[in-house]
Amino acid sequence: MNPNSVILNPYLFFDGNCREAMEFYKHVFGGELMLTTFGEGPADAHADPKANSADVKDKIMHARLTGDVVLLASDNPNGTEAKNSNPFSLSLEGSDEQRLQTYFDKLSENGDVKAPLVKQFWGDVFGMVTDRFGVNWMVTISGGQR
Repeated sequence: MNPNSVILNPYLFFDGNCREAMEFYKHVFGGELMLTTFGEGPADAHADPKANSADVKDKIMHARLTGDVVLLASDNPNGTEAKNSNPFSLSLEGSDEQRLQTYFDKLSENGDVKAPLVKQFWGDVFGMVTDRFGVNWMVTISGGQR
């Protein structure tokens, strides 16, 4: 990687189920999953006392899924509701129809398909799904043949 490059990676926040969500995304995308809990840091590592409390020591401070897809995430130690839905969607695009179809199918498990993955008038195969964790996904198969 160029040392002067900039990379944009999605960072998702969860209400205590980050481990479950990231293990699901590992099931969907494969790759390597690294999880660090709040309890693994020094006792006074965080300015917010809630992040240093026993209640959140087993919650995920930082998660990183690396592979074909990179996702970053954590549990929200502040006790406020974490929403990963509006006003954005994560978009998966490419020409590998089988792989993108598999991603769409797995993301749809216990999720809500907003638009089925079908050939569109502009020539691509496109679909939208909100997964079981409330994250919106768009999948585009460029030049897909259906």
